[in-house]
Amino acid sequence: MYYVDRSQIERRLDLLPRISQVLAETAAADEDKLMLRFAEERALHLAIEAITDVGSYLIDGFIMRDASSYEDIVEIMRDESVIDHELALQLTGLVRLRKPLVQEYVDWDRSHAHELSAALPGVLRAFSIRVKAYLDQEGIQAYIG
Repeated sequence: MYYVDRSQIERRLDLLPRISQVLAETAAADEDKLMLRFAEERALHLAIEAITDVGSYLIDGFIMRDASSYEDIVEIMRDESVIDHELALQLTGLVRLRKPLVQEYVDWDRSHAHELSAALPGVLRAFSIRVKAYLDQEGIQAYIG
């Protein structure tokens, strides 16, 4: 029997539409105000953390192999058929931004919207759908207590 905390996973998945909204708005903005760029940075960072948190919950709960990096979390989800190859490629591109966003933030280019921002709302929606379908397929219900 597996212990997968679906409620914690869903809390993170429930945040993705709001993150997507910020990314869509900042990507579509005609102007490049600093406030928009900082909002975009934070939304990208939150998207990365939500994706990797969900992956970690799945890895721990289903006793999958241990991840060696953030990119490996995505690879494990692909290997375990939580997500498909194309979605894994898109999410890997996203998680690769973690180091620049968190450690190299002084060098982050804030002169325009990041190239991933426009595509990410669809990617995040697809991720959420796939994770919920995987949990359903595995018979994991939300804990009600």
